[in-house]
Amino acid sequence: MRSRPALLVLEDGSSFVGSSFGAPGETFGEAVFNTGMAGYQEVLTDPSYAGQIVVMTAPHQGNYGVNHEDPESARIQVAGFAVREASRRASSWRAESTLHEALAEAGVVAIEGIDTRRLTLRLRTAGAMRAAISTVDLDAASLAERARRAPGMLGADLARSVSAGAPYEAAEVVGPASPAHGRIFRVAAYDFGIKRSILRLLAAHGIEATVVPATTPPPEIAAGGYDGVVCSNGPGDPAATRYGIEACRQLLGKVPLFGICLGHQLLGLAIGGRSFKMPFGHRGVNQPVRDERTGRVAITSHNHGFALDPGAWQRDAAGRAITDVGLVELSHWNLNDGTLEGLRCLDVPALAVQYHPEAAPGPHDAAPLFAEFRALMEAAA
Repeated sequence: MRSRPALLVLEDGSSFVGSSFGAPGETFGEAVFNTGMAGYQEVLTDPSYAGQIVVMTAPHQGNYGVNHEDPESARIQVAGFAVREASRRASSWRAESTLHEALAEAGVVAIEGIDTRRLTLRLRTAGAMRAAISTVDLDAASLAERARRAPGMLGADLARSVSAGAPYEAAEVVGPASPAHGRIFRVAAYDFGIKRSILRLLAAHGIEATVVPATTPPPEIAAGGYDGVVCSNGPGDPAATRYGIEACRQLLGKVPLFGICLGHQLLGLAIGGRSFKMPFGHRGVNQPVRDERTGRVAITSHNHGFALDPGAWQRDAAGRAITDVGLVELSHWNLNDGTLEGLRCLDVPALAVQYHPEAAPGPHDAAPLFAEFRALMEAAA
């Protein structure tokens, strides 16, 4: 059943012969690699991976199966999946089906039995690139040519394709907000590809969220009586997500804002920054990020292929960005490659981080950021 030959090719002609699992057929997308040792179900269901073929660097995937509690969205979002070895059985009391069964049911094409170390090295050296997986076209030259004709990620507006079609209450998905912190705050959460764990962490901090579609007009949010706004993670090129940039621009100074991943990039663009496509991005659960305010280093969970260019802004003597909304502290930095990872607006209530404080999957070092957002709303109340 799972011995059907499969082929993965990159647009540069690199080819990897393996075996199919999941659904038969073919798929096209941007090939990227994720360094997490576990958390494949959260990765597969993260809307930020829309349009991407995800290569897992840890060799064994699927050993604990999948269940209905851990997904980060209502469906598998990746364009394709590539692993060294997919487990034939699910060895966990929580498992409800195998990885193979979940991918097959979702119609997602996957490949195993390839040299994922060689594939990762190629992406690490040459950068993320367009790719294809096929059980139909097993001619490497033909499939590579077709991959080269597939759309790339630069300039891609994908957030609207994964966003909710209508507003809904987060309590319907993750339960009610906890009263343990005192007052329950009410926020609008822009769904650019929001993960359920963001909603869970908001609820745990006494924050009730109404999730709104990505293209919701900012005046509608400003008139909604919300205590704050969350701009979520999501897929695609932030510069192409113009409605998200405009939402941040119009809401800054009117209500406290919290940007996560794509939301961080949109906030940065709204205050005069510029974004760029990284060679291969950050995807995994082991990125060290330093908070310049405290010197503390957090090990963080990431999933992004774009970043903000810190050289886009004029800076004052203390290194703070000078923007139309006042001074902005460039507050968090990646210790691996120097990427800007966080912003704090000093004259309006707004903060943003490039990484994932909800950490699903990943370490929980950054969870206190939700408390910081709550504190912004408390100060503005």
